[in-house]
Amino acid sequence: MPELPEVETVRRGLQPFMEGATILAVEQRRPDLRFPFPDRFAERLTGRRIEAVERRAKYLILHLDDGLGLISHLGMSGSYRIEQDDMSETPGDFKHERTKSAVHDHVVLQLGARDGTKRRIIYNDPRRFGFMLFAEPGELNAHPLIKGLGTEPTGNRLDGALLAKLFQNKAAPLKSALLDQRLIAGLGNIYVCEAMWRAELSPLRPAGSIAGENGAATEASERLAAAIRSVIADAIKAGGSSLKDYRQADGELGYFQHSFSVYDREGTPCPRAGCNGTVTRIVQSGRSTFYCPVCQL
Repeated sequence: MPELPEVETVRRGLQPFMEGATILAVEQRRPDLRFPFPDRFAERLTGRRIEAVERRAKYLILHLDDGLGLISHLGMSGSYRIEQDDMSETPGDFKHERTKSAVHDHVVLQLGARDGTKRRIIYNDPRRFGFMLFAEPGELNAHPLIKGLGTEPTGNRLDGALLAKLFQNKAAPLKSALLDQRLIAGLGNIYVCEAMWRAELSPLRPAGSIAGENGAATEASERLAAAIRSVIADAIKAGGSSLKDYRQADGELGYFQHSFSVYDREGTPCPRAGCNGTVTRIVQSGRSTFYCPVCQL
């Protein structure tokens, strides 16, 4: 499933083509994806202007001029394709061929830009685990998918003091706490493994162990906050990880997977200078965790 950097990369790819454009027509080619489409889906979108393309955690949100919000999740294999004017290919350079089978094109938005340019935004999803739902005007923050989400890991608000406060007295393993979307929104398995390695913290240690007395920041919580922000920023800059089905909005593969330090590197030497450990894989809550038991304490 695409993680936050992948979704942010898709958002950035769509933003210049969608923001300010008017939805001229909507083709809804099936009644449902993971969930049924909202009632009057095509009708309520048609004629609306897209004011902003936002990301919250792993959700893409289109803000429309009537206050309606369209919440989209890519699921396991969802992707967006941009086609402009009479071009039959998606704009951008391709290193690998991208699947464009019309069988899996489930939603097509016909857009008109302010300068008169017309383009199509196509949602393709072979496995149909993605979805599109409405948030009624003024109710986005109260939507069941959004209201319980924690702090975004991409801004300065995520610092050692906040992590210490969030994890204070928590006995759950550190990795489990980092994956709790109610605490930090959008972190997934890959980037949590990478951030813990950068911070030299074991995924097995109690989450509360990084907090000081009365939930004060510690050197460990500051290291972890810096590691989370840096690994997310590096992954976004690289265009995501492109594991399995993920592609950027222009069809280009992301390349952060070539920079993994521990994820999916079981049995290889730890890449940290001076460490003689070996990357180990364990299972926590049904998910693979990759870490170095020598330098991650």
